[in-house]
Amino acid sequence: MKHMKKSQNFHPKEIENSKRIFKSATPKYTIDWYVKWVASLILLFAMVVRAAGYSNTLDTFLSFFGCLGWLFVAFAWKDRALVMLNSIACFILLTGLLTNLNG
Repeated sequence: MKHMKKSQNFHPKEIENSKRIFKSATPKYTIDWYVKWVASLILLFAMVVRAAGYSNTLDTFLSFFGCLGWLFVAFAWKDRALVMLNSIACFILLTGLLTNLNG
């Protein structure tokens, strides 16, 4: 199988019927697309903060807002597994934030 160039244009019917052309399952350049990427970057930055041992409060704060962003995406996509995961994660992280701020 030949490798396809990114700049190669395909007819919409060809894309629809092809098993070789990669088709993203999620819509692009919609509000949920932007929130998904921003939330993912926030979560990655939270992991950097955690790995560096910089600040537990900053890590928890960033993780909370990253999960909150993904919770928005989960509702937009009507994905129950993501809703459950991110709802519980937001609750746990918010509890941790409130504990850190009060302690």
